Amino acid sequence: MRIFELLNNIHVFIYLFPALGFILLLGLALGYSHLRSGNDQKRMQEIVHSYPEGIESRNAPFPLAMTFIIAGTVVWAFFYILFIGMFQVVI
Repeated sequence: MRIFELLNNIHVFIYLFPALGFILLLGLALGYSHLRSGNDQKRMQEIVHSYPEGIESRNAPFPLAMTFIIAGTVVWAFFYILFIGMFQVVI
């Protein structure tokens, strides 16, 4: 039993608001940023596949934020393996 009842609420807000902020920023980064090329507008409006229930897919450009996330993961994995190998840490 906790001494201060509001401490649980504070912890919920501490965990909830950064997570909601991160989800909002990630959604904006995935939806509105990509590398620009000449036929982006055409690719974003052209419907490639139509599925039942009215779902349509487009061949939109790859999001810039996703490119950074994948590149960062690859760089992190490379240096993680390199430093584990250099310092010979047993995993």
